[in-house]
Amino acid sequence: MTHDAAVLTGPGTFAFTQRALTPPAPGEVTVRVRAVGICGSDIHMYTDGRIGTSEILSPLVLGHEFMGEITRAAPGTVDGTGQPLQVGARVAVEPHVACGHCRACREGHPNLCPDHTFMGVFPRDGALQTHLNVPAHNTFVLPDSVTDLGGAMLEPLGVALHALRLGHVRVGDRAAVVGAGPIGLLLTQLLHLNGVTALHVTEPLPWRRALAAELGATSTDPTFTEEHDSRYDVVFEAAWADGSVQDAARLARPGARVVLVGIPGNDELRVQHSLARRKGLSLILARRMAHTYPEATALVAAGQLDVDRLVSATYPLSQVQRAFEDHAAYRPGVIKLMVTFPHGPA
Repeated sequence: MTHDAAVLTGPGTFAFTQRALTPPAPGEVTVRVRAVGICGSDIHMYTDGRIGTSEILSPLVLGHEFMGEITRAAPGTVDGTGQPLQVGARVAVEPHVACGHCRACREGHPNLCPDHTFMGVFPRDGALQTHLNVPAHNTFVLPDSVTDLGGAMLEPLGVALHALRLGHVRVGDRAAVVGAGPIGLLLTQLLHLNGVTALHVTEPLPWRRALAAELGATSTDPTFTEEHDSRYDVVFEAAWADGSVQDAARLARPGARVVLVGIPGNDELRVQHSLARRKGLSLILARRMAHTYPEATALVAAGQLDVDRLVSATYPLSQVQRAFEDHAAYRPGVIKLMVTFPHGPA
């Protein structure tokens, strides 16, 4: 039996291929993919053939924000919370596969594991294919109240939730977010939910600013302005980590916490040293997420966050090239684009 896959063969170019569908290894399950989100890190790899120091050395299947339906699972298999997995169950999939035995893993920080693989980052294939074998403990059963699109959004929500925890946000804090892409808008919702008294969002694209205001921002600006300089207790940088890091440092009050979530295209972090030093800023770098899927699922299932609203459009796998082009070009209205699959026979 074969299945379809979209393979990134070089910067800016996808090709379609048929792949053999292999049985899952011990401890794995087979997932029929139903929804895959396109992430900013995917765009880095699509345009540059790399992200940070991770270079794509041979054709790769991208896609790490995804959910699907279990089609093969051994009896007694359980998900990441110990819930039984059965054929037909809808699951979200955590893409980070940690070793489980290094110091970082043993101390509860699998996102910092130095001996890991990550679905959709070289050399491990991701979810832009109709079927994928994944570790059972990386799956999380979805309740009926979470849609397929919402299930795929749990990965970026997990990134935002992890960043929020790193920022130690307190009720009554003044907060700012630099960048109103998907992560920034998820942070906006989380900060609003956490009772901040001011929530400023800096974003150049007007449709993203408008949505930030609808989701709880008390002020928005197309670019950084002096009016908001040095006012905020905690600032989240959720853009491309270029000039946005400097903007985040300028927004922060003396003694504030600045959480850096964005990934720079040139793999460099730049901020004016005297500005950060004189303010005594705590610069906190966020890496992916840790232990977030149960809480993220509960927030979405309870209706406390609206993640589906961030999905601007969906594309079939056959139009994956167009989807990436539209995202990379920041077409008007684009926030989160998804590739979805028909729900035919497994």
